[in-house]
Amino acid sequence: MAHNTVTVRAGSIARARLVGDLIAYLLILLGAIIVTLPLVWMVTTALKQNYEVFLFPPRWLPETPMWSNFAYVFDLMPFGRFMLNTAIITQLNIIGDLLSCSIVAFAFARLKARGKNFMFLLVLSTMMLPFQVTMIPQFVLFRQLNWIDTFLPLVVPHFFANAYQVFLMRQFFLTIPKDLDEAAIIDGSNVLGVYWRIIMPLSGPIIVTVVIFSFLYHWNDFLAPLIYLNSEQNKTLALGLASILAYPAGGQGRWEILMAASTIALAPCIVLFFIGQKFFVQGIALTGLKG
Repeated sequence: MAHNTVTVRAGSIARARLVGDLIAYLLILLGAIIVTLPLVWMVTTALKQNYEVFLFPPRWLPETPMWSNFAYVFDLMPFGRFMLNTAIITQLNIIGDLLSCSIVAFAFARLKARGKNFMFLLVLSTMMLPFQVTMIPQFVLFRQLNWIDTFLPLVVPHFFANAYQVFLMRQFFLTIPKDLDEAAIIDGSNVLGVYWRIIMPLSGPIIVTVVIFSFLYHWNDFLAPLIYLNSEQNKTLALGLASILAYPAGGQGRWEILMAASTIALAPCIVLFFIGQKFFVQGIALTGLKG
């Protein structure tokens, strides 16, 4: 009798878990559909003719896919130039973020210094200052340096570290055993050798995480290029997308062209994320293990 009761209870628990898992999967699926719908709409709109964009009720799939919309983006404006400018700025900023933030994070995580924790809190406090607070003083400074309408205001500041990525890298560096530092120093290495030969090779997940964050931010940045870039040849993708509907060469009201350009601009972000997804999740998961 007792055995039958235990079996019934186990079966009830198993069914309850199955129902719970099913509900969880359905909720996740529903959330994924909701998140994905705007992306699907953008891609399908990029393949439509102009009149199909405004049909009611909306038509999801185009009657005849207009692949020429993607080519028309490059005919309408110097879109390739915009992509090149954005790629140059993004690559330089990724290098600057990795070098500066990793060095600062290494110092906070591995070196001994009086007042180190206070200095780290001071660095973190800078995250409370929004860009709008420092925007005007920075603009005045860069104008005095004659850097307006160049890439320098968009690149140089990122070679001086930023608090958020310093925090991420510092937290990850704390998870690496300090015995490795001591062993390297006993073998004759100096502090920079420990940083370059020990810490950085073991920090693949957080490096990929910083690269993804930095790439997404700078690839999609709109406000800073809008402030500092004036000439057509120096525009970035974000500025090009913002002006495409009012472009004098024939982009007025062409929402399908805007969607085609947005799809082209979004493609590198999606590809990069899926390539580095495994390391990205691992880097985020390991970031908060030590304080």
